[in-house]
Amino acid sequence: LKEENALLRSKINKLQILSETQADKMRKLEKKLEENKIKEEKEAQDLEAMVQHVEQNLQLMTKRAAKAENNAAKLRQENAQLQAELRNSRLENEALRAGQAGLAAAKQNAEVALQLLLQVTTSSRASIRQLLSGAESLQLIADLLKSIDRISEVSEDGQ
Repeated sequence: LKEENALLRSKINKLQILSETQADKMRKLEKKLEENKIKEEKEAQDLEAMVQHVEQNLQLMTKRAAKAENNAAKLRQENAQLQAELRNSRLENEALRAGQAGLAAAKQNAEVALQLLLQVTTSSRASIRQLLSGAESLQLIADLLKSIDRISEVSEDGQ
């Protein structure tokens, strides 16, 4: 009985040592589990903070993209307006060039007409001079004829 008791005590001691060892292991595992929980909670918080940061960045990028799209639309509209103005300016420029060509042609026509008028004026003056000279000659002839008529009348009377 003593032997059996000693054997049982020995087994109990071994079991107590084993139990204490397992209790130590359990405490260590519980401590490690608690540390892992804390670590996981911290990682979860960090992950949540990172997700929030990513969401904020996404919202900011979405706003920037919308603003960029609005700016692009405004620039496209402004570009269309500027192209329309450019077309109008080109048409106006062509019209002005055509007007200048017409003006140049009208100016040239006026110059030709002026030259012709000057020629006609010169020719008319010469003709008028000839007419005046002819009229003076006719007047002289008429005066001579009158003188001849008087002379003939005087001679007939005096004979």
